Amino acid sequence: MAGISWGHERLRLALSTDPDGPVRLALPPGGEPGQALVEILAGGHGRGRASLCTVETAVGARLRYAGHEADGDGPWHRLRVSQVDAATGLRVDSVLRSAPGVAAVRITTEIVNEGSAPVELRAVTSLATSIGVPADRLDLYAGQSQWLGENRWTGRPLRDAGLVDLGLAFHGQDQRGRLVRHGHSSWSTGGDLPVGMLVDRDTGRGWGWQIEHNGPWTWEIGERRDGPYLALLGPCDEPHQWGLTLRPGERFETVPVALVLADGGLDGVAAELTAYRRVLRRSRGDAAPVVFNDFMNTLMGDPTTERLLPLIAAAAEVGADVFCVDAGWYDDSTHWWDAVGEWRPSTTRFPGGLGEVIDAIRNAGMVPGLWLEPEVVGVRSPLAGQLPAAAFLTRGGAPVVEHGRLHLDLRHPAARAHLDGVVDRLVADFGIGYVKLDYNITAGPGTDAGTPYPGHGLLESGRAYLSWLDGVLARHPDLLLENCASGAMRQDYALLSRLHLQSTSDQQEFLRYPPIAAAAFLSILPEQAGNWAYPQPEMSDEEIRFTLTTGMLGRLYLSGHLDRMTGEQRALVAEAVRAHRDLLPAIHSATPFWPTGVPGWTDPWVTAGLRTPDRDLLTVWRRPGADDVLTVELPERRGQQLDVAWVGPGGAAGWSATWHPTSARLTLRSPVPTPTARTLAAQRR
Repeated sequence: MAGISWGHERLRLALSTDPDGPVRLALPPGGEPGQALVEILAGGHGRGRASLCTVETAVGARLRYAGHEADGDGPWHRLRVSQVDAATGLRVDSVLRSAPGVAAVRITTEIVNEGSAPVELRAVTSLATSIGVPADRLDLYAGQSQWLGENRWTGRPLRDAGLVDLGLAFHGQDQRGRLVRHGHSSWSTGGDLPVGMLVDRDTGRGWGWQIEHNGPWTWEIGERRDGPYLALLGPCDEPHQWGLTLRPGERFETVPVALVLADGGLDGVAAELTAYRRVLRRSRGDAAPVVFNDFMNTLMGDPTTERLLPLIAAAAEVGADVFCVDAGWYDDSTHWWDAVGEWRPSTTRFPGGLGEVIDAIRNAGMVPGLWLEPEVVGVRSPLAGQLPAAAFLTRGGAPVVEHGRLHLDLRHPAARAHLDGVVDRLVADFGIGYVKLDYNITAGPGTDAGTPYPGHGLLESGRAYLSWLDGVLARHPDLLLENCASGAMRQDYALLSRLHLQSTSDQQEFLRYPPIAAAAFLSILPEQAGNWAYPQPEMSDEEIRFTLTTGMLGRLYLSGHLDRMTGEQRALVAEAVRAHRDLLPAIHSATPFWPTGVPGWTDPWVTAGLRTPDRDLLTVWRRPGADDVLTVELPERRGQQLDVAWVGPGGAAGWSATWHPTSARLTLRSPVPTPTARTLAAQRR
């Protein structure tokens, strides 16, 4: 088989370049690849064989190798593989990038129409590849989110997940269906997640992927007679109403996707994804302040000077670095939902001006922050009539309206100039150092302004938002930006490669939060996982410890009526802040693991850990219905002598731990009545 060998010491890929077929990627452990690297659905061409799959397209089958070039792109190794389709004149470049030391590849597909006639694109894969392991041996790990129930992951055999054994060899044909997951509209993670993993049960070898787009996407697993395949792509004709008329000389680039290869099962694949995500964020630095936000279970979008000043003093007392004033600061009433858009401080909420509050934050030694929902304008806002109609998403000539709000189209210069002016004014007038970016509506299928395909309008407007963020960060390099999006409804690495912190949920019940916090590390970096901790004065000390422990191993994201607490209660919060701050260097370098498996939504015991070469950090939540004793296995520490220390408010406070080096088992005993939770550090002696 003619081909290309490319990579580095941690990743070596083989691509076939046989003249009688399209380029194919062979993933380790090797074997003859059957699936074409690029698939293109196009009007007038369609599929080469009828099915519901993205693969076996007519254009994809006709592509032929036309050359390749390997070079460097900053810290990345880069490979560009070119193919052509003689029938349409399309030139297709697969651009692969990989960073030294990480077994990951980031891929996009670039298409140029070098023919004489337009081509109607309907779907283009960023990556398609054979897996090289029989489907019967594979487990699929995948997740779903919805508001208040984010990051709900499951792991099960691929056959049980929906890729049934159809007896393809007997029938002499490939599968016509597939196991498919889609992201919809502009909530990229409002349902299925653009992240997944396949693990070989026999060897522990695994493949993990993520699609890096702040809009619609698709990942697809199907089966050919020669084995399973994986296809990753952004928006497509079905179900996203995406298309593009690519005229002669025009170019299109797909959304980036990433693929990692690792041993060690679920934990090994998650570790490699974690390493890859850190490469994406190298230029963003390691700023990791402890943030207090006044919203969750506290002021709930109704701030005033009178309410904020005591909170500011209390947040400073417990050691917060940032104080963020959340929703409501811009409106003179409590009915602001459909009137937002100008983002000017209320005068009734702050009789002495918002500057009085901001000065109090700064004088208390904290960085001031504000909540902002930049992409929306309420239908009652004066701005709705001041900006040109083309500055908003439209469909069929009518504005896209969702929950009383219009949606800015950042492709339009007036929309971008407005938002640039808002951010620049807040930084100049108040010295804001932190902005919480929220996003509480969706854009539906998109906009047909400038295109007959709403899905393509949505793709372009989503990319315009990313460009706007890049501009903000270029002008204000010290500004910290949080990604919220209605409780992690847009938790993707198009955004998180740029932004500093991700709020992982809007869940207000502290007993329901642990599986969200524990599974968040599968989707995002631990140092970006803002897990809310909202202690309240009416809580028992054990309940306060529970909610604080939820934020210990990600990013401790504080809220709660600290101002109404007793001194002893605030001391528990301060102890948690100090302990978390001590752990931050490890959090920035550690890899996640789950000693009791992927957490279930109703599991009575929930665990999540972070591993460094010499230390395991482990958070354990015991919810109602759990036994007093939990034994977890740490096989990587077998034979090692470990010293166990309790981290966080109150230390052990009734818990005990016994390490058994021969069996690599850690036995935890918790006679404390539920709910109760602790974080411990198992240090290699």
